[in-house]
Amino acid sequence: MIQPLTIIPGLDLWPGLLTPTAQSALVATVLAAAEAAPFDHYETASGQAMSVGMTSLGALGWVSDRTGYRYAGQHPATGRPWPAMPGVLLDLWAQLGDPEVPADACLVNLYRGTARMGLHQDRDEADPRFPVLSISLGDTAVFRFGGTARKDPTRSLKLASGDVLRLSGPARMAFHGVDRVIAGSSSLVPGGGRINLTLRRAGAE
Repeated sequence: MIQPLTIIPGLDLWPGLLTPTAQSALVATVLAAAEAAPFDHYETASGQAMSVGMTSLGALGWVSDRTGYRYAGQHPATGRPWPAMPGVLLDLWAQLGDPEVPADACLVNLYRGTARMGLHQDRDEADPRFPVLSISLGDTAVFRFGGTARKDPTRSLKLASGDVLRLSGPARMAFHGVDRVIAGSSSLVPGGGRINLTLRRAGAE
């Protein structure tokens, strides 16, 4: 396995970790799962629709509506359990996340057009000692990150298809988001755009 680049303590990047063949297979798997658990533009607590389409894989899925943010065991529209977590993602988590406690949630974000993600912290998980793994597929994203306080200075980093990013330790609660996606920088995703997979251990052990 290639060695990661440490961007700041706790923020590690494996550029091009997934081969083009692995990327294509993963996109096909995700889009097939999305037929059973369709992408949705969740509402925020203020009632605004998010620009990013979202669905999930695994036992738990992150959802949002006017009552707030949380993890749930069913797709909010279909009422059915989320599609199973693909083995390739469980293996990746065992390598880079935690070898003993498996991931139980994979948030799937679909960026098309001008979709973006504002600065936020991943703080809805039961135990923040587990890392967050982010897998980029498709168009390159301009990823922004800062410190653990919203007013901390920020920097940007380009994430290309096949890159894997890990937030752990001192960067686990860092504010981060996506400023924009560079349209046409990849032809991987049918119809264009970027798919981001975020692996987490959301529930208690």
